[in-house]
Amino acid sequence: MAKRIITVIINLLLSHPPTVTIDAIRNFIAADMRAVDEVIRTRLHSDVLLIRQVAEYIIGGGGKRLRPALLILSAGAFGYQGKHHHKLAAVIEFIHTATLLHDDVVDESALRRGRPTANSLFGNAASVLVGDFVYSRSFQMMVGIDNMHVLQVLADATNVIAEGEVLQLMNCHNPNIDEEGYLQVIHYKTAKLFEAATRLGAILGNASREAEDAIAAYGIHLGTAFQLIDDLLDYSGDHTTTGKNVGDDLAEGKPTLPLIFAIKHGTPEQAALVRDAIEHGGLDELTAVLDAIRQTGAIDYARNQARTESRAACAALAALPNSKYRDYLLQLADFAVTRTY
Repeated sequence: MAKRIITVIINLLLSHPPTVTIDAIRNFIAADMRAVDEVIRTRLHSDVLLIRQVAEYIIGGGGKRLRPALLILSAGAFGYQGKHHHKLAAVIEFIHTATLLHDDVVDESALRRGRPTANSLFGNAASVLVGDFVYSRSFQMMVGIDNMHVLQVLADATNVIAEGEVLQLMNCHNPNIDEEGYLQVIHYKTAKLFEAATRLGAILGNASREAEDAIAAYGIHLGTAFQLIDDLLDYSGDHTTTGKNVGDDLAEGKPTLPLIFAIKHGTPEQAALVRDAIEHGGLDELTAVLDAIRQTGAIDYARNQARTESRAACAALAALPNSKYRDYLLQLADFAVTRTY
């Protein structure tokens, strides 16, 4: 019965998708998110001025706060009534923030969400070291929960994310990466933290292992869909809404799905052009690369793959009891693939 209900909901979402914004979803958990923000502000404090400056700059830079929101929604879906979900949501955001600080140094990025990156303002050394501080602060907070299962989930997640960072570094400027290798990076680098956020909510709510694994699967599929859309927006988005310039990933030599698809399905000339652009990370041929992506249908393919992941995320929620929290998790899966930023 529950699976039939979820199937009906999925079909409704696909045939009559609601107008979903991250703000609408956050309004539902506004009180919880304010509590999370208060934990973030309190636990970011350091007597070292530079740490405060860099950490507050990156945390205060906007963003969707999607990962902590996922943890709040997951905990609510399992009827959790305590306060630990606010602390763990802040931990999830700290881990994400630390990866952003390190990412921007590795990628030599100068812009994120339309603002100068922390490394461009404070320097690479400060960004790396403050990233380490934020990571270590998150582990201090984890210990305070006094739950070994929670510690295991977060320790495993941070380790896998680090592996994903290294995999992405190894893949840069490599036009031979196939779709499977590309998805492995997404699963490690992005989807793993989505999985951890949703799994932690289930743990706090004393969910059965079956339900815990189900909502963790939702997190993996949602995170994959989210990253697929991020990567296609690099070639089809508006920089005024995405906060990125078209072709930023290409400039860094990242072989994302639109490029991988264009190489595989383009003409020999198009394939050679895209391969050369990945190898050299230059934007001299950006217009021609964008033409190849459009002509091969790479954007549509990537979007359809994201929709497939979104459907899988929704299907995973069949194990959850009916609630407003589950409804918003379903809508979040729709938002992940319909967003333009």
